Amino acid sequence: MTSIPKTPSRYRSRSDAKTPLTPSIISAFNSISISPQKRSHPADLSNPFITKSRQASPVKRATGGGVIVSDSFHRQAGGGVIRKGGIETRLDVVSRDYLPPTSQPRPELKRSRSTPATRERTQSTGDNRDRFITTREADDVAATLELMSLNPKTVSPGHTARLAAATGVPLNRRVLAYHEAPPASSSDSTLSQQRELARPLYGRPGELPSSTSSTTNKSRRIPTQPERVLDAPGMVDDFYLNLVSWSIQNVVAVALAESTYVWRADTGIVSHLSEAPEGTYVSSVDFSNDGAYLGIGLGTGEVELWDVEAGQKLRTMGGHQGQIAVLSWNAHILSSGCGDGSIWHHDVRVPRHKVMELLGHTGEVCGLKWRADGELLASGGNDNVVNIWDGRVGDVTEGARGQAKWTKRNHTAAVKAIAWCPWQSSLLASGGGTNDATVHVWNSGTGARLHSLKTPSQVTSIIWSPHKKEILTTHGYPTNAIMVHAYPSLERIAEIRDAHDSRVLYTAVGPAGDVVCTGAGDENLKFWRIWEGVGAKKKKEGKERSSSTRSGILSIR
Repeated sequence: MTSIPKTPSRYRSRSDAKTPLTPSIISAFNSISISPQKRSHPADLSNPFITKSRQASPVKRATGGGVIVSDSFHRQAGGGVIRKGGIETRLDVVSRDYLPPTSQPRPELKRSRSTPATRERTQSTGDNRDRFITTREADDVAATLELMSLNPKTVSPGHTARLAAATGVPLNRRVLAYHEAPPASSSDSTLSQQRELARPLYGRPGELPSSTSSTTNKSRRIPTQPERVLDAPGMVDDFYLNLVSWSIQNVVAVALAESTYVWRADTGIVSHLSEAPEGTYVSSVDFSNDGAYLGIGLGTGEVELWDVEAGQKLRTMGGHQGQIAVLSWNAHILSSGCGDGSIWHHDVRVPRHKVMELLGHTGEVCGLKWRADGELLASGGNDNVVNIWDGRVGDVTEGARGQAKWTKRNHTAAVKAIAWCPWQSSLLASGGGTNDATVHVWNSGTGARLHSLKTPSQVTSIIWSPHKKEILTTHGYPTNAIMVHAYPSLERIAEIRDAHDSRVLYTAVGPAGDVVCTGAGDENLKFWRIWEGVGAKKKKEGKERSSSTRSGILSIR
């Protein structure tokens, strides 16, 4: 027989619990008499426990199932207070219902399929406002924001309130506001001109627009076309030579193969000065400090001295074993750089012209320049070395030799470009060839390198501006450019690309310091007005020369 499991007593309902019957309960049940009686209401027959003596409820329910609400209950509800069982409850009572604004029905618009509905609605109503941008005035917006109650003390004394108290920014005010436009900058032309003149001195030129031919900044206007072009047939395309010189008397000397010509810039007269001996060529030219004499270096190692005004050769000084690629004057001392790496000092006043020999290069000397005061001499060679020599000759003998004061080996290519700064005598600039293409600025007093500038191509020459803190550099392949840089920032102020059809190898600056002459293997001499001279007279003369040089190309031969 299958046994039915019993429910534990702890899970039984109260009706299942057994309660012992006491004698009082038993006697009470015995006194109850149950007798069937006739009921007047049909419900009495189905419920025998309801007696006839039961009284009706004092609150009569409505037939509809609702609750009868008295007048006092209405008054309590209208005041927001309901009393129930001695407890008051206050409720938020809405006294008025929301009534949507009445809008007039819009006429139906007839549009084509190609026209958007939004555009037609805007055109029909004549409203040109943007639905994303408010068209209210600034005062209206400010007044609206002022009406907003944002009090962090009453709403939430939390992070927002502490942040507002710490920063001192009131929450009821806008952080961004509409104001009038700032006043326009000063339109004083004098002040603008002074700023433009002072800008290059502090080396802060503007940015350059990109261009394939020429670039200039807004503060400087450098002509990209030469003022004059001279035809120079036979000019040798050799990086190591120096074939152009410009004297203080405004005379330009240029070497064309074995011939040397002089061109007087004031009159435009070209004259043939000298002819090299048979079997050799002119490798370098340089004017004396006063412009009266011209030194001519030859490929065989001789140095000729010529009187420019008389057109006569004064003497020939030999002794070198290679070509004379560069010459430099200091008073009566003419220094020559040879292909064997030696530098000689020639005293042109005495018969025994060689007074000192400088040995510090293992390659050909192609850059040589005396400082204006004659105390230092700088040299650069094909051995990638820059040497700075003590220029004080003193008591010397025929076999005297000198040692370099400073030797710099930072360049990685031949150093031809050498230039001393005219307005700060301690600055020396040097430029390297193709594999280097870098300009270094040195302090000749301490030997320290101050600045370096990487250029896009080989540096063939360097010229310091005598009136501004600027440096001009000329370059070879691939740009064949003339570049002007500010000092000391070395930022590019202007660039004339493809100034020649070939490498810009030879340069010289005029006595006024405003016009630069360049020569190249394309057999042309070009004159560029890079800077402005000082004084109104020089400006006027420059305009006259400019008007007379644009007539055509002149020939030196």
